[in-house]
Amino acid sequence: MSVRRLRAQVRLELTLLARNGENLLISLGIPVGMLLFLHVVPVLPDGSSAPLDALAPGALTVALMGSGMVALGISTAFEREYSVLRRYGVTPLRRGELVAAKATAVLAVQAVQVLVIGGVAVALGWRPSPTAAGLAAAVAGLVLASAAFAGIGLALAGRLPALRALAALNALFVLLLFLGGVAVPLAVLPGALAAIGGLTPTAWTVAVLVGALDAGAVDDGGALPGVATALAVLVLWAAGALAVASRLFRWS
Repeated sequence: MSVRRLRAQVRLELTLLARNGENLLISLGIPVGMLLFLHVVPVLPDGSSAPLDALAPGALTVALMGSGMVALGISTAFEREYSVLRRYGVTPLRRGELVAAKATAVLAVQAVQVLVIGGVAVALGWRPSPTAAGLAAAVAGLVLASAAFAGIGLALAGRLPALRALAALNALFVLLLFLGGVAVPLAVLPGALAAIGGLTPTAWTVAVLVGALDAGAVDDGGALPGVATALAVLVLWAAGALAVASRLFRWS
């Protein structure tokens, strides 16, 4: 693997992501807007606003969906539609370098997302104080969720025509937003919808982050079983989604 080619491709991927207004909207605009809106507007049945301890992890999860699933999936689908991916085959850039460059670009975007959304949440009054074990669990949850969402995005991008992939990914984003315990708490959903929503990677990502960032909960053992279970489920989601993407993906 050539570090020089990889560095150049990462720069190109980041430039393309930054130039696309839709990517910026879905990666940062929607998560930050959701965080601000749900913090100010009373949305719970008792007339209160959702607590920041749940809102901040939810906004981070939405951001991961936006960059890892929607932005990556749509950009890849159009590159495939216009034979950009196939043309890479006649350049010195290798397939592994292209995949590594896309993954690196997405991780860079997600690092910015965590800093921006975390900063906004702290400015609003969020005060997470995770233990070392909790912080490690949160980082692991973010990485596994990123892999799961990227796998879903690439599976759809690698099979569907670009416009169909765009529609499907945006629809899936909205569906997971409302069924995954982010915009609407699972507790207030009808029983069947709550059961379905509880199986989604969105719900498990929120569960990991809420439990792992709860001050002292992991050390005290109160949240550890739940966080460990959620991480195990995210491992299955990540492995399954990436395996399906690898199986279904077509370069042209």
